[in-house]
Amino acid sequence: MELLPLWLCLGFHFLTVEWRNQSGMATAASQGGCELVDGVANCRGQNLASVPSDLPPYSQMLILDANPLKILWNHSLQHYPLLESLSLHRCHLECIGRGAFQGQARLRSLELPDNSLSENYKETAAAFHHLQALQRLDLSGNSLTEDMVALMLQNLSSLEAVSLARNTIMRLDDSVFEGLGHLRELDLQRNYIFEIEGGAFDGLTELRHLNLAYNNLPCIVDFSLTQLRFLNVSYNVLEWFLASGGEAAFELETLDLSHNQLLFFPLLPQCSKLHTLLLRDNNMGFYGDLYNTSSPREMVAQFLLVDGNVTNITTVNLWEEFASSDLADLHFLDMSQNQFQYLPDGFLKKMPSLSHLNLNQNCLMTLHIREHEPPGALTELDLSQNQLSELHLAPGLPGCLRSLRSFNLSSNQLMGIPTGLFADASNLTTIDMSHNQISLCPQPAGLDLPAPPSCVDFRNVASLRSLSLKGCGLGALQDCSFQGTALTHLDLSGNWGVLNGTVAPLRGIAPTLQVLSLRNVGLSSSFRELDFSGFGNLRDLDLSGNSLTSFPRFRGSLALQTLDLRRNSLTALPQGAVSEQLTRSLRTIYLSQNPYDCCGVEGWGSLQRLHAIADSAMVTCNLSSKVIRLIELPGGVPQDCKWERVDMGLLYLVLILPSCLTLLVACTVIFLTFKKPLLQVIKSRCHWSSIY
Repeated sequence: MELLPLWLCLGFHFLTVEWRNQSGMATAASQGGCELVDGVANCRGQNLASVPSDLPPYSQMLILDANPLKILWNHSLQHYPLLESLSLHRCHLECIGRGAFQGQARLRSLELPDNSLSENYKETAAAFHHLQALQRLDLSGNSLTEDMVALMLQNLSSLEAVSLARNTIMRLDDSVFEGLGHLRELDLQRNYIFEIEGGAFDGLTELRHLNLAYNNLPCIVDFSLTQLRFLNVSYNVLEWFLASGGEAAFELETLDLSHNQLLFFPLLPQCSKLHTLLLRDNNMGFYGDLYNTSSPREMVAQFLLVDGNVTNITTVNLWEEFASSDLADLHFLDMSQNQFQYLPDGFLKKMPSLSHLNLNQNCLMTLHIREHEPPGALTELDLSQNQLSELHLAPGLPGCLRSLRSFNLSSNQLMGIPTGLFADASNLTTIDMSHNQISLCPQPAGLDLPAPPSCVDFRNVASLRSLSLKGCGLGALQDCSFQGTALTHLDLSGNWGVLNGTVAPLRGIAPTLQVLSLRNVGLSSSFRELDFSGFGNLRDLDLSGNSLTSFPRFRGSLALQTLDLRRNSLTALPQGAVSEQLTRSLRTIYLSQNPYDCCGVEGWGSLQRLHAIADSAMVTCNLSSKVIRLIELPGGVPQDCKWERVDMGLLYLVLILPSCLTLLVACTVIFLTFKKPLLQVIKSRCHWSSIY
């Protein structure tokens, strides 16, 4: 019992100390509007003209982005000796004092993008000399030239990552990055670099990532950065890419040469680990069929390389660009948007690990499927937007597409495919054959078609889930066209009359369908009502561009979330158009571009309450020769519509009867008034004799 007062006093003391600490932290968090969390002081966008001096001295990260500091004074950071990261995005900085970083021995990351450090770059360079532990430096968007950069990076040998993007660098020599032996990442994108002197990167022995995108490089010849793993030279004006000869082992894994002006397939290293090659949007082609095979040695190009007083001549055979390249580890190859008219024999055999091949938007006319071409590991093949009229399948090639999952043949000139092409494609889930004039098996009975363009058979492709046949000119579907499949996505848009007014041909896949597009297929009110009651898993249904005059019918359990009825002939929105079950699942409905009658939109209010009409502002109706937006329609039935709901026969009777009675009374009065004089005039004129 004697110790009880002592314990009470100690407990009261600790509670008081804790309360004081919490009060102090709350006060600090509110100072200057900066947020303080676990050593991070976030003062972004606080309109500060100087670095605040009342933040916790133990802060390790200071974020001052979007503040008009203009100048970082010598004493600005003296209160924060433990800083490891400093961010000064868009602070209008024009100068950094020589002693601004004095005492910042722990600073590892410095971000200074989108400022004006070119104004007083010598002062800034002098300030950087104190950052002996700096590892990451971002100087992007500061209008720096190569001379300014060289001065700023002097004595920063600890740097591992540097961003110089969006500056005004025009050429690189061996002095710009001198002494940066630990540099691993270098970002030079969006400058004006048109020349890189030999040896500019020789001192960067640890460099792994180099980004030169969006510059003005005309060519890369004698590429010899063997240690590099990632190289991006996209969006330049390259016409040539030639790796240095010899058997040096390159570590290069990703090479992006897309969006250039390459004329020939790049000459790649003879020994590399390349797994991603991007060649999109160039002017490349293979030209082996343009020269005399008896004299291939004449078809060469010689490059004159001048390095100081040393002159080298490199000779390249233009027609065997890929012959000596090491493509054994290549997984992803994008050759889209070029001018390839064919693929040389053995081209794909050199890529046994290839899984993704993109050849869309080229000039391919035929494609030969041979042994190991395409390679057995291929999972995605895109041949869309070419001029393919024929696919040739070598006989006796079982399982040539066994690993293929996605096959895109859209926008070609195919009228058929080799029989059995999909027979062993046990992993094929997605096929796009839209915009090819094909026909489906089985053919309608009695239809006389020429033999060469054979029908395309999707039956019993059990793995198939997504099929696009948009704009293929298909005839009416047979009930078993998709027998043996479990399609979840089907697009039949642009095939006029493909369903012949009924969804019966789709009943076999109705239980599995989730997305169905029947846009512009000729559905109209002349056929019986469309019934989607058996499509229990259907989520998205597109019926736009038809001539429907009534809502399709939905019964049973429904999962429909999106319904598109635009560009039809709907004139009414009856109260029961959307069932109660449908309202529970429906999230988005499109109703615009229909000739609605304002007197037949009783169901508009219930639909509006769903908040599901995505284009409600564009839905209009016609009222007394006026077009009115439905959202502006006054509540209740418009006055003009009430007359239309009256029995017109009764209305005509009510209008005509008073007129007839009035006319009869008028005639009677006139007759009685003028009866005697009228008779006398007639007698006098005609001289009738009297009987008395």
